Amino acid sequence: MKTLILLALAGLGAQLVDGSLGMAYGVTSTTLLLAIGTNPAAASATIHLAEIGTTLASGLSHWKFGNVDWKVVAKVGLPGAIGAFAGAHFLSALSTEFAAPVMSLILVSLGAYILVRFTLRGIDRRNVGKPIRKRFLGPLGLVAGFVDATGGGGWGPVGTPALLASGRMEPRKVIGSIDTSEFLVALAASLGFLLALGSQGIDAAWVVALLIGGLIAAPIAAWLVRHIPPRLLGSLVGGMIVLTNVRTLLRSDWLDASDGVRYAAYAVLALVWVAAVVHSYREYRRDRATESADAVTAVAERNVVADAADLPVTGVKPVGAGRPRDPRD
Repeated sequence: MKTLILLALAGLGAQLVDGSLGMAYGVTSTTLLLAIGTNPAAASATIHLAEIGTTLASGLSHWKFGNVDWKVVAKVGLPGAIGAFAGAHFLSALSTEFAAPVMSLILVSLGAYILVRFTLRGIDRRNVGKPIRKRFLGPLGLVAGFVDATGGGGWGPVGTPALLASGRMEPRKVIGSIDTSEFLVALAASLGFLLALGSQGIDAAWVVALLIGGLIAAPIAAWLVRHIPPRLLGSLVGGMIVLTNVRTLLRSDWLDASDGVRYAAYAVLALVWVAAVVHSYREYRRDRATESADAVTAVAERNVVADAADLPVTGVKPVGAGRPRDPRD
């Protein structure tokens, strides 16, 4: 029972983060399952079975709050499902020990770019709303789906930064679309695992516990992403990407950093991340104040124009204008 409660809490926390930032459900949940001795294939299968329910609830919640671009969902989700099915089916024969550090290095670069961009510049409104090409979304979905199934997580960490880096979607739309399309990925990955493994190593009670926690958190996370300022959200996502993937790199065979080096790096990155979030929030407040002042000015100008429209249009002053009224008039 204690394990089931912990799994439910982990599912709640993981979905809260995933639904708000567009990533980390698989990474968080898989880490816990591996820590209690589950083999990688069974852990990934368990997570994806639970994600069928959590991603469906998350997608519906994001749709309700207007966070979903359905064209992007279709263009990235269907290739993602194909990649996830292939990754799940061949997981037992594939090694991700070398691929994981390479992918983490790429994601650290993307995360740093997003962190700097949103912290210092915010959203470039000139690009928001422009269509994203299918030839970009298709390969992105294929790779992200494959990585997600073989690594127990990766749909969000790969898909979210790539779409954010394009600068053509608001962060809440990116997160909502990635979370919604993840339903197709989870469904395809689960089917692949069941065909390849059967039910071996999969504990139905664990799946249900993760699912319950995720279902509770899904609408809360969708509400949060609808109301968090885009600039602040971009800084939060960028910091999450950098910190998560630096951790993977430092623990990999490439670097094999000591505990002291890892903890020092985590502390420095955490401080930078907090400073970036604080700066983004301050800039957001400043932008809001500027927009409010501009709005007041615009209203005042409209009132002046409206008052002027009541005067004669000949340009001649009305009789008596500019002097006291004479009783004899």
